Amino acid sequence: MFGPDVRILVTGGTIDKIHDPRVEALVFAKDGASQIPEILLTGRCHFPVVQQVMLKDSLDFVDADRDAIAEAVAAAPERSVVVTHGTGTMGQTARFLEGRVTGKTVVLTGAMRPHSISASDGSFNLGGAVVAAQLLPEGIYGVMNGRVIPAEKLDKNVEAGRFDV
Repeated sequence: MFGPDVRILVTGGTIDKIHDPRVEALVFAKDGASQIPEILLTGRCHFPVVQQVMLKDSLDFVDADRDAIAEAVAAAPERSVVVTHGTGTMGQTARFLEGRVTGKTVVLTGAMRPHSISASDGSFNLGGAVVAAQLLPEGIYGVMNGRVIPAEKLDKNVEAGRFDV
């Protein structure tokens, strides 16, 4: 049995950053390309539709950005939606979506280390999110560090460098 179709909405965050040696910083690709299609290709995961909403650090998000995410989720024809997101404000966005998005399973995910750098947790988190979006009941969740976390409890433990329940 196959799960439902999944749409991945790309919003940015660390999962999508690359190292720019000229400025010695993590940045988004100058051409605006996302790393998410490459992660899916490496995992041989061919079925999700990938839609880029924005490429932005979530620490710079304002409510207008969260509105754009909510609109993209609502407009998605798929019931199962994954949102790639920066870890800094992932919980805030998840709670923003609660009550604004209905009839869908929405899973936010991201990475503590960029996909472009070795030892990234991005592919593990994205894979978990794609599976969770197909299996969980309607609602807003996060998938990080091997855990499914409901929106109301989705907060990064900065000291530990992970998401705890």
